[in-house]
Amino acid sequence: AGDYIFYTDWAWTSYVIFSISQTPMLVVGATYYLTFTGVPGTATYYCLIMTVYTWVAKGAWFALGYPYDFIVTPVWLPSGMLLDLVYWATKKNKHSLILFGGVLVGMSLPLFNMVNLITVADPLETAFKYPRPTLPPYMTPIEPQVGKFYNSPVALGAGAGAVLSVTMAALGCKLNTWTYRWMAAITSE
Repeated sequence: AGDYIFYTDWAWTSYVIFSISQTPMLVVGATYYLTFTGVPGTATYYCLIMTVYTWVAKGAWFALGYPYDFIVTPVWLPSGMLLDLVYWATKKNKHSLILFGGVLVGMSLPLFNMVNLITVADPLETAFKYPRPTLPPYMTPIEPQVGKFYNSPVALGAGAGAVLSVTMAALGCKLNTWTYRWMAAITSE
């Protein structure tokens, strides 16, 4: 799940892991660039760039003959917009960005991704029709158990994401501080 793209054959079984990896990746980069430029809208722009990368990857798999639904690209843009909105609405308050922005991204990203996944063809059918040559035999997809609420991938992904993304938002702001210190240290030599 460290990849930017999402393989449909594991859509429901690896969904929570995907949410946990995608949320910090979005929030740390977006808060870093947002606080670096100080311009609301930068987070959305960052998410747009990252989304374009995922579409390129999706296109590459499609060009290899895999079906269009084999790769699901993550939906980053709405979460980036929420981050920008918090930064703008709180008059560029970093602590509000960390707390409110982090929670909003963490809880919204799994939700938007789930809406995206619902629109694709049956993941298991895709899995058995188009097995990936890199998938070892013991990882053959099995019928996923996500029918019950307590086993809901959205709830688990959003819960874990909301906790992790606040920490990652703080890290993004801190990295920005370090960048300025590093730049100041270089110019003073």
